[in-house]
Amino acid sequence: MTAGGPRNGTDVMDAVDVVDVVALGESMVTFLPSRPGRLADVPSFERSIGGAESNVACTLAAAGHAARWVSRVGADGFGDHLVEAIGSYGVDVTSVRRDPDRPTGVYFRTADDRAGDAHEVAYYRAGSAASAMAVGNLDETALHSGRILHLTGITAALSPACLDLVRQLLAPRPGRPLVSFDINHRPRLWRDKDGARVLLELARGADLVFAGEDEAEQAWGVRGGPEVIRDVLPEPAVLVVKQGAGGATALHPDGAAFVPSPRVAVVATVGAGDAFAAGFLSATLRGLPVRDRLRHGHLMAAAALTVPGDLAAPPARGLADRLAALDEEEWGRLRLGPGWTARTADGDAEEVRTP
Repeated sequence: MTAGGPRNGTDVMDAVDVVDVVALGESMVTFLPSRPGRLADVPSFERSIGGAESNVACTLAAAGHAARWVSRVGADGFGDHLVEAIGSYGVDVTSVRRDPDRPTGVYFRTADDRAGDAHEVAYYRAGSAASAMAVGNLDETALHSGRILHLTGITAALSPACLDLVRQLLAPRPGRPLVSFDINHRPRLWRDKDGARVLLELARGADLVFAGEDEAEQAWGVRGGPEVIRDVLPEPAVLVVKQGAGGATALHPDGAAFVPSPRVAVVATVGAGDAFAAGFLSATLRGLPVRDRLRHGHLMAAAALTVPGDLAAPPARGLADRLAALDEEEWGRLRLGPGWTARTADGDAEEVRTP
């Protein structure tokens, strides 16, 4: 899956192709309940996969980009499943290391939407193979083989060794790829550690940062909109502030752009943030204007919002491009419901609108 020539000023081993995006992070086997209700009452679960970084890699690969996932999993059946499932999306998984001493992480969740008060998640990831990721025990060549390196704050929260690894990858160096960093603030992972301060430090070292308005308020007490968040994070060249159902704003060297979200018949919110990041990165790789990068982010998120799991089939590139090119009035009339991504690239944009 070669994607273009070598990075500027960087030698890449012939054994590792240069790809569009390298995503580093933990993926876990996810158990989805067979029916709504408390975890204590659910009689059976269906196995799936989950992980912010691998979600981005899978979505980008399904959208036609060369994506590589770098991580560690246990030398167990769950590790086999993760590698096979993520690889089935077209992601290069050849750089995933197997740990003979630590297990693959798993988690269980209720069928209720994550935003609901009744939602439960039970993580079994302490001491996982991915939590042992560290400088020196990953494929270093593969880590530096992408046009974009995508990281999240989740990895930094897994262990001190993981934090050191993320810090090293964010350190300035000749030939460093564009580094994308999704805040992904998870207070429960940080426990009593100063996660908010660490996340701010890490974000300041990235080139492109994704942050939710709600995350910025929760982590840093920042209120007042994207410009106020920009005051806290002036260093990244591009700061994308996700504003929930209202839309998203990208603050960049030439100014700022806001794009409202299309109206979506939401099935579940799981994975929508990762899908948004994948859409924005896809359009960034293609050199599209900032407005269209935001629109592609919204369209990828809409695909995830209209299915029950973490991952959704993205719209065909031709269809996504047609929708992203709509004028402001047409974009404002867009209505997306379950099944809309199955439309062909030649279909009229009107066909994907729901009453």
